[in-house]
Parts: sequence; C-alpha cells; structure tokens
Amino acid sequence: MIDAHIQTPDAPPPADLDLVALDGLPDAERSLLIVDDDTPLCQRLARAMERRGFLVSTAESIKEGMAKAEENPPAFAVVDLRLGDGNGLDVVGAIRKVRPAARIVMLTGYGNIATAVAAVKAGAIDYLSKPADADAVERALLTRGSSLPPPPENPMSADRVRWEHIQRVFEQCDRNVSETARRLKMHRRTLQRILSKHAPRA
Repeated sequence: MIDAHIQTPDAPPPADLDLVALDGLPDAERSLLIVDDDTPLCQRLARAMERRGFLVSTAESIKEGMAKAEENPPAFAVVDLRLGDGNGLDVVGAIRKVRPAARIVMLTGYGNIATAVAAVKAGAIDYLSKPADADAVERALLTRGSSLPPPPENPMSADRVRWEHIQRVFEQCDRNVSETARRLKMHRRTLQRILSKHAPRA
C-alpha cells in the first residue's frame, strides 16, 4: 500500500542542489517532527530520516503534534494535511508560533491546488503528495532559498497516482466498496473493476 513507496536507501541528492548540511549542527538544529496518523508510513519515514542525520520525533494526531512542537520546537517538520482529529495546517501554525524559522513540508494523499496554496500560506515551504519517497522529503526540507527542488526523475504516472488515491480511500472506508464508491463519486461496478486489477506501472 502507500507506505511501501517510502524509499529508504541513502541516495545522494543531485549535485546542483544547494542543500543545508546537517553534519556538525547541534541537536536542536537537526530536530524533525513527523505528524502523520498512517502509522506504518510514519515509522518508515522516521527511520529513513534518522539515517539521513535528523533527530526524529513522531506524533499521530493534531493534539500530540502541537504538544510536541511546544515542548521541543523542531527545526524541521513533515505534517500530514488530514489527521483523525483535524487539519494538519493547525500544526503548521503552532510550529510557526514557537519556531518561526522552522522548515515545514506538508505531506498528503489529497493533493490539489487549493490545499497547496493554503499550506504555503500557513507557513509550509513545500507540498508533497503521498506517496512521497524519503529522498524527496529530504530535498524539500533541506533545499536553501525559496526555489522548490527539481521534479523527480521518475515521477508516478497519472494512472498510478489515481490508483493509489483510490486504494487509500478504500482502506479508510474499511474496504467497503459501496462507501468507497460513494465518497469517490464513482459507480460501484467501475470501482470494483479498478480494485480487481493490479497497480499500474509507476
């Protein structure tokens, strides 16, 4: 499923990117808070970012994320837009209050222009749609200046992005086909045909 696409190998960033160097920074400047209620994805991403030199803490709710941000304001944060108890933009705002210079990336399976704009206005520096690999998250967090990192070399196809989104909603609906079809505004038989097929090539 979605968490399987978080890549953990330590691949070097492109040579032409101006990245913040973590080596030699004090612990407080390497702190990373990940707020995501998708437990497997959150844990996998946390392990990958620890290997890249970040000091990681995690939270799975708005309440827990805001509490951890206030207790130990992070230098970096990765925040899911939609959490079980509310909107991740609230966490972005809370982090900005306690650490205005924090570099925050929104991570979500519900990407669209409106929410991307809202995330940036709230203080995020970038916006990545799930599934996003750890290399992309690292580049987004560490790229200096206001310019965004370059697009990935091998982005997922539109068909694969659509398939991943359908699978995510299906899981969130406890694998109930009728409810999933209703939420996606899709005919039930069409959804069943999609669910019966293998994932498109990335």
